[in-house]
Amino acid sequence: MQKIKPKILRPGSRIAAISLSWGGPGTFPYRYQIGKQQFEAAFGVTVTETAHALRDADWLAQNPEARADDLMAAFADETIDGIISTIGGEDSIRTLPYLDLNLIRKNPKVFMGFSDTTISHAACFKAGIVSFYGPSFMAGFAENGGMFPYMTDSIRCTLFTAEPMGVIEPNRMGWTVEHLPWENPENQTIRRKLNPCTGWRFHQNKGVAEGQLFGGCIEVLDWLRGTDYFSAVDLQGAVLFLETSEDAPPPSFLTQFVRCIAAMGILEGLNGILLGRPGGGVDPQTFGEYDEALCKAVREEHGLNDMPIVTNMDFGHTDPMFVIPMGTKVRIDSSKQEIVIDEAAVIDV
Repeated sequence: MQKIKPKILRPGSRIAAISLSWGGPGTFPYRYQIGKQQFEAAFGVTVTETAHALRDADWLAQNPEARADDLMAAFADETIDGIISTIGGEDSIRTLPYLDLNLIRKNPKVFMGFSDTTISHAACFKAGIVSFYGPSFMAGFAENGGMFPYMTDSIRCTLFTAEPMGVIEPNRMGWTVEHLPWENPENQTIRRKLNPCTGWRFHQNKGVAEGQLFGGCIEVLDWLRGTDYFSAVDLQGAVLFLETSEDAPPPSFLTQFVRCIAAMGILEGLNGILLGRPGGGVDPQTFGEYDEALCKAVREEHGLNDMPIVTNMDFGHTDPMFVIPMGTKVRIDSSKQEIVIDEAAVIDV
């Protein structure tokens, strides 16, 4: 089913910053403020915080209903043009009982975040609207020494332009997962070290496949097993995008995940799988082991030899990342080694 697209963002748009999981802004306020300032300066928007976005981490952990109320209020507020997570965490799933999917459906607007925000993306998908798997204020917009151009270009193309997105280009300027502790504000002035880009890996040499994008952080998706937010019915014909968190689960986790979604009836209905560059402190020399685990589970264990698989992509817990418009249709052209989105992700009204 085609998803409802939100309105385009413009200079002057009003964006709500929301803490749906961990209370990062309350723990490291300087880091949040830098992300807010860099985002506002780059795109000419105004950022305002939801009622509880700046509360301390312990209070937010004890009040999942308040976090859900913030999300519902932001969707319902006609003066808010977009909603962006401050940071991820590990317990957005506790907000699900308090969400009103009908309210979300009736008030589509740009919603963006990644990692544990996967939970809220699944809710948007179930509600029938396009959402955006991309950077947050504290991880992405608060990048040390300024935001990466690859990321800002992707945001402009995806959220601020109501034109077909076209070919999604790989990052060629270097990538990083280096962690400079936020406990030391002096680290904010130190640019993180970049590793050379090696391109995306297409594990199929021919053929074209299309499907509606759905996915997120693989560990968080795993928590949704057995719920109405991750089902074979909704994902028939989809292209599943997956990425691993900074906890750096081993390649065997991918194998186990594929086996689980096969048992759920999801795997055989997919039209393709996209895998982000492994997050955390994974040795780049072992990236191939993640590819091998995924391809082996899909092809050898389940016989889906024609399913296109693309790995080592620039999204998730790697920087810089491109924005994935979840709910739009993507085309994987293995012959041309291209990922293409032939539609706009937002509408100009």
